[in-house]
Amino acid sequence: MKFASQLLHRFKDRDYQNKLNDYRNKTELIKKRNLEARDDGQLRAESLRLRKEAKSGTSLDELLIDAYALVCEAAKRTLGLQPYDVQIMAAIALHERFLIEQHTGEGKTLSAVMPAYLNALTGEGVHVLTFNDYLAKRDAEWMGPIYRFLGLTVHAVQSGMSLIDKREAYDKDVTYVTAKEAGFDYLRDTIALNEADTVHRPFHYVLVDEADSLLLDEARVPLVITGESDSSGHDGIRFADVARQLEPALHYDFDEFRRNVYLNEAGALKAESLLGCGNLYDSQNSHLLTSLNCALHVESLLKKDVDYLVRDGSIELIEEYTGRVAENKYLPDGLQAALAAKEGLQSTAGGKILGTITLQHFIRLYPGICGMTATALASAMEFEAIYELQVIPIPPHRPNIRIDHPHRIFTHQEAKLTALVHEITSVHATGRPILIGTSSVEESDRLAAALAAADVPCQVLNAKNDAREAEIIARAGEIGAVTVSTNMAGRGVDIRLGGGNPAQAEAVAKLCGLYVIGTHVNESVRIDDQLRGRSGRQGDPGASVFFVSLEDELMIRFGIHNLVRASRQQEALEDSALRGKIAHIQRVMMGQNFQLRQELHRYSDMVEDQRRILYEERLGILKGAQPMSPSEQRVRLFYIDEFWADHLAYVSYLREGIHLESLASRSPIDEFHVQITEAFEQLPDRINRASTLMLARLGGSNDPAQWETFGLKSPTSTRTYIINDQYIQNKRSSWTAETVMAYWIRKLLRLALRPVFKLSKF
Repeated sequence: MKFASQLLHRFKDRDYQNKLNDYRNKTELIKKRNLEARDDGQLRAESLRLRKEAKSGTSLDELLIDAYALVCEAAKRTLGLQPYDVQIMAAIALHERFLIEQHTGEGKTLSAVMPAYLNALTGEGVHVLTFNDYLAKRDAEWMGPIYRFLGLTVHAVQSGMSLIDKREAYDKDVTYVTAKEAGFDYLRDTIALNEADTVHRPFHYVLVDEADSLLLDEARVPLVITGESDSSGHDGIRFADVARQLEPALHYDFDEFRRNVYLNEAGALKAESLLGCGNLYDSQNSHLLTSLNCALHVESLLKKDVDYLVRDGSIELIEEYTGRVAENKYLPDGLQAALAAKEGLQSTAGGKILGTITLQHFIRLYPGICGMTATALASAMEFEAIYELQVIPIPPHRPNIRIDHPHRIFTHQEAKLTALVHEITSVHATGRPILIGTSSVEESDRLAAALAAADVPCQVLNAKNDAREAEIIARAGEIGAVTVSTNMAGRGVDIRLGGGNPAQAEAVAKLCGLYVIGTHVNESVRIDDQLRGRSGRQGDPGASVFFVSLEDELMIRFGIHNLVRASRQQEALEDSALRGKIAHIQRVMMGQNFQLRQELHRYSDMVEDQRRILYEERLGILKGAQPMSPSEQRVRLFYIDEFWADHLAYVSYLREGIHLESLASRSPIDEFHVQITEAFEQLPDRINRASTLMLARLGGSNDPAQWETFGLKSPTSTRTYIINDQYIQNKRSSWTAETVMAYWIRKLLRLALRPVFKLSKF
């Protein structure tokens, strides 16, 4: 097995080196084009020639050398930027549909312009997906002069834009937009009753920036569009009060990794006493059980200022991978309402779900996909398994001389905090800039307070203000700067030594460059590497180190704190085996998260297949592919949307409890597929029957006012949001007697609901 692994690695390494050699050869050909002697008009004429060639069917591969040479010259004339060889190599790999790993500060933004320009020559449009609105606007404005110089149009889509402005932006040759906004716009298109109300054109080629964050960390999150929402009548306060009176171990237990919580027998009896409901597992109490489970989950697993904030009278979730406030992101409805109740706030119901798609499925709608990030190799297997994207590491422009120190491991949190403050204070006294990555808003605030007490001024980044954050990050390399931040994923701004001032940069370099300190290790080493990568940009000096406590959440979850026999002490532990154990934990967690994502994909893949089938029919009707009167068109579109929304509600209901099928020795995923397939197969007949009846009532009227009278209209308002997917997962813990009983009650409920959904089999 080891020999086979080594052999495979050798083959892959040889293939990688062959690719790089090919890219170097093409880069030399591009540089030899030397267009300096040509005037601006001649360059534009050459660009026009390439457009005509591309639109006439000439392979883009044949045009690559000429196109990239044009972009290089245009970049020099418009922005004063001369692409490095490695940037051109990266651009070639992107055109060939690879995922490139290009180190922080190596110029990914300029690398992206070359393949974007080349693929836009066909006139079919190119999307560059970014992490946030600020980066979309910044990159479109920054790189815009290159595209316009060569005769192409470019624009950025921003959330809150009007439908007309968005449609205009998507009609440009190159569009910079966040993945989420592009996905929401697609969902709005899927429920449009008039073609004029859509904004997207057919997808062509997409380049994904911060690819690991968007394609992996955020990929499975469901984007949702709903109809009108009303104030919820959820009696959450009552259940929040009950949950607060239950005690861990005595009344409820956690699964192995503290991702789920379960009532035990004593807890069920206590809850029944407090609720005065009799047997909690009786069928008539199913709504009580669901509400109590939600209340227990938010009470025991969600922590204020770590998982969420309360601000201006509302709940704001914190993104797991960035530590920033997650804009427009909510928990699944029951949990969101329970969390509001926990904090004594009014909850708003989500409304009827009209459409949903995960980011992964949305991005896979593009025929051509490529991406770039500073950290991809650690998850290369997952990229290939899910997207069929192979990872190619691009060599740095200058060798990386950053020093990555071994983890400093402490027995308890207080010792770690004391050591952190001492380390930061000592280094700050020299003037060397320091960037500290923390695990949560709570920890960043606590560390900032401790530094203030030690007379160390610092900037804190732990909220959602992308423009201000970018400015602070850009200055984090100045002499004396101390920046405390939550995770750096998706920040998208380089930290230049001296803040870009050459004289100050030289002084910082003499101080050994930017010093990066992590206050914890993440489940994924990829996230750790994102923080490390902020130092040592383009061959700059720099260093990184991680401070770890045996009381950190990850250490406790895996029982590492129980393996170390050392008594509590202030000094760091000197144990190389312990560092190896931490690295092993991260590998295990990355593997588990990969498996979890794969399992969740299996549930969502079939629903997505069904959505595409129905949407193809809907799109044909919307575009008039089938002769129909206007009233027939409106009626069929209305009922496709109506019954698809019902189908999604049924899918959500099934998904919530399908894991209980394992108690009956059946595969939950197989049972899920059987049941949603049967339900979907009945949709055409239901749509046809309802459409026929409505057309008869209309009597062939094509009067829009008559349609409105009969309710054939779009929702008066819609709402888009993201469901926080980390709470949508399979429950694999050992089952209690109560859970077994709950399974059979659920079976009875499903039998009772069978006539509602008109299913012959449940």
